[in-house]
Amino acid sequence: MKKDKKLAKERIKTLFEQAEKTKSQTLANKYIQTARKIAMKLNLRFPRGYKRKFCKHCYNYFRKDNYRVRTKNNKVIYTCKNCKKYMRFPLKT
Repeated sequence: MKKDKKLAKERIKTLFEQAEKTKSQTLANKYIQTARKIAMKLNLRFPRGYKRKFCKHCYNYFRKDNYRVRTKNNKVIYTCKNCKKYMRFPLKT
């Protein structure tokens, strides 16, 4: 069981690295969907850094031109330009 989770975490890490390296947005989105399926199958949580690299509504991988980051009321707000929805994360003070 622990061996499976360790292997899954490594696979998720490589999928996110591949998504970052590739130039194709659709391929990057497919890598993210695969990583999510692996995590759901073994009931794993994404680390904080990975959670903020894709939209939780449409699973679009964030690149510099398809999302916006703002701060307001001690929250970081990520707005996806693909689905026009946003995610809020609290700022640690």
